[in-house]
Amino acid sequence: MFRVISNEGEQLGMLSFIDALENAYDKGLDLVLMSAQSDPPVCKIMDYGKFRFERDKREKEAKKKQQTIETKEIQLSCRIDVNDFNTKVNHAHRFLKGGDKVKVIVKFKGRQMTHLDIGKQLLEQFREACSEFGTVEKQPVLEGRFMSMMILPLKK
Repeated sequence: MFRVISNEGEQLGMLSFIDALENAYDKGLDLVLMSAQSDPPVCKIMDYGKFRFERDKREKEAKKKQQTIETKEIQLSCRIDVNDFNTKVNHAHRFLKGGDKVKVIVKFKGRQMTHLDIGKQLLEQFREACSEFGTVEKQPVLEGRFMSMMILPLKK
């Protein structure tokens, strides 16, 4: 026995599978199992092709509205010059305006590992330069020969 709902949304009551199927075919429609877990199972008489089309359309609209956030990476070195630094900051501004996260990495080469404070200062300077477009999600952390920091875009 199934609880059957008509195409217009009216409850037709409890019908056997054969009766429900005949009822659907008389109207030129399909019998669709809507909820198999419920007791008794619920079936609906409808045009299955139209139902699938509308479901796919809703899923496509929901997918369009999702916002994907990419992570862009900017690499700096300890000995970066002022103009190069400003160029990297401008790239970060563009990424943050576009809604992307920015991962800033300072690379240490050779003996530069003894001067970690320079890298920390550089990341702090970068954070201040990007403060109007983003906030720091992850504070500067040393990972091997790299010091990295993550900046999130500000909410609009």
